[in-house]
Amino acid sequence: YIDYIPSKMSPSLCLVFLLLGLHVTIHCTSPNSSEGKVTTCHSPQQNVTLHKMSSNNADFAFNLYRRFTMETPNQNIFFSPVSISAALAMLSFGACSNTQTQILESLGFNLTVIPIAEIQQGFQHLICSLNFPKKELELHMGNALFIEKQLKPLAKFLDDVKSLYETEVLSTDFSDVSAAKQEINSHVEKQTKGKVVGLIQNLKPNTIMVLVNYICFKAQWANPFDSSKTEEGSSFLVDKTTTVQVPMMHQTEQYYHLVDTELNCTVVQMDYSEKSLALFVLPKEGQMKWVEGSMSSKTLKKWNRLLQKGWVDLFVPKFSISATYDLGAILLKMGIQDAFADHADFSGLAEGNGLKLSNAAHKSVLHIGEKGTEGVAVHEDRFLDQPEMTAVYPIIQFKRPFLLLILEKSTRSILFLGKVVDPTKA
Repeated sequence: YIDYIPSKMSPSLCLVFLLLGLHVTIHCTSPNSSEGKVTTCHSPQQNVTLHKMSSNNADFAFNLYRRFTMETPNQNIFFSPVSISAALAMLSFGACSNTQTQILESLGFNLTVIPIAEIQQGFQHLICSLNFPKKELELHMGNALFIEKQLKPLAKFLDDVKSLYETEVLSTDFSDVSAAKQEINSHVEKQTKGKVVGLIQNLKPNTIMVLVNYICFKAQWANPFDSSKTEEGSSFLVDKTTTVQVPMMHQTEQYYHLVDTELNCTVVQMDYSEKSLALFVLPKEGQMKWVEGSMSSKTLKKWNRLLQKGWVDLFVPKFSISATYDLGAILLKMGIQDAFADHADFSGLAEGNGLKLSNAAHKSVLHIGEKGTEGVAVHEDRFLDQPEMTAVYPIIQFKRPFLLLILEKSTRSILFLGKVVDPTKA
């Protein structure tokens, strides 16, 4: 539903979604997952299902965001909705009966309207499209499933999750907790190119399955900021009584932007150089909760329709944030209950003894700066079409808490969603 258009600045971020399973007994037959089997795609092919899914995934993202605001009020929030959706969809592939139904319905799907097989196919196209190589955009999402070496997963499950979800399945000795923790952390650190270190601090002795979903993103702003114009000690109002000093980037440039009078906020679109964009959303003072409660897939469609390009005098903080969440309680409240219960049904994953979900953790990291990260070269011809300095343009200053969305255009996916309350809290 998002076909956005052009802007500036470049972050690098990586995220990990972690699911821990504990050994229990189950009692259900394997689900008929063959209906959802499709061959791995080799091009950014889109289909009707993927586009239909984009609204479901966006609404799931905002619902989850609102849960985070209740769990951690007045704090930075940052996570990857598409990563969590894909991980839960992959988990549903090894589930059956109510366990599977609850997972998919919590993602916002009406199973009487869209068949499970169609959902699985849609996620397969989503993952393939996101991972399709792009010249100036580093974007990769994948899964790793660490299974106790004595547990024998079904061959069909292994084949399906490899082709549908690009999941690696690794046999692991969980009886040696220290070694298992080191193996998982090393794998995550390697896959995220060192961005996520020491993901797991503690492993329970009876753990027999760990599912890690990761997503890495690095992109260059279409029009990078000039670092010489960054003011190092600029004031950012965290709340009515707290002010912090942050580096504030500044640029006068053409951006797609709008003032949403219904939501009482200003929206600025900042494009990356290829197939992705960021939306910075600045609520009016005292209106943050109103904006947070009103966000939906329809909101994004409305903004896409109303955004207009024009010159803006823009001020955006240079910052880094990270966030870690224990998702177990939140997923329970969102309707995923059987997966955590002793009668959890993951009989599509392994024969005999099965699994239940004991914990779900999520970690993400974001760095935003003038030009990018890791010394990416940038052409310096961006000032050729600058306006005359005597002109006066709308001033938009992100000097108080704001929302941030990072989207991928071809799949209409929300890669990352968050709120920056205090940009100095990394």
